[in-house]
Amino acid sequence: MVIARHVFVAALFTLAALSTHAQERFITVASTTSTEQSGLFAYLLPIYERKTGIKVHVVALGTGQALDVARRGDADVVFVHARAAEETFLAEGHGVKRYPVMYNDFVLIGPKADPARVGGGKDIVAALKRLEAAHAPFVSRGDRSGTHMAELELWKTAGIDIDKARGPWYRDTGQGMGPALNTAVSMNAYILADRGTWLAFKNQGDFTVLVEGDKRLFNQYGVMLVNPDRHPNVKKELGQQFVDWVISPEGQKAIASYKINGKQLFYPNAQDPAA
Repeated sequence: MVIARHVFVAALFTLAALSTHAQERFITVASTTSTEQSGLFAYLLPIYERKTGIKVHVVALGTGQALDVARRGDADVVFVHARAAEETFLAEGHGVKRYPVMYNDFVLIGPKADPARVGGGKDIVAALKRLEAAHAPFVSRGDRSGTHMAELELWKTAGIDIDKARGPWYRDTGQGMGPALNTAVSMNAYILADRGTWLAFKNQGDFTVLVEGDKRLFNQYGVMLVNPDRHPNVKKELGQQFVDWVISPEGQKAIASYKINGKQLFYPNAQDPAA
């Protein structure tokens, strides 16, 4: 009799847990490591969840990998930063519509001693040419992230075929921005980073921003609902509600208000149709 009662009570708890899980409303957002490691999502998502009661589960990967997750139908929304890759995703029919959300910029980080003498200017192409010529240690994300794609494009703009030029001086990490920054610091190497993750990075040590302000370092973010016609398991209404909030005046204000040590990390620009 006692055993039967325990079984009955356990069954009730199981049913209650299943009921609670079924009632929980949530979406999955495939995003970049920069939105997570900069601390933006830790600040932004509780605001959204308090307003709507909708939980947001984030899968933080490089942009290329995040888009691949969405291609498999394993996300409801993508929030990334590589426009060419985003437009390909749309052209393939995996996304509904791309909306600009915010921007910041990339910066070249390196040791304050700057042994390759690349700091002090705004010309990222000139800096990369000097790094390659000196074979100065350089850490690359190497993970098909938005930052990695931007880095590869910059080498190309500099007239450098990095696949041919690479050697022991060029380290592919296959890591997110935070771990890649740790690798650069440990190697006393240079690295291209998004400003948001750099400002949030806790292990800056004797490293600093050496090149910034070049218009080619502009870093735009976009958001898209994954196409429910292509992937029927996508939570169309809940996903679109999140997209609408992020680009709304309230969401844009929340993004602008996220700061570290008084420094704003991201600048909302959802009202710019060309972004």
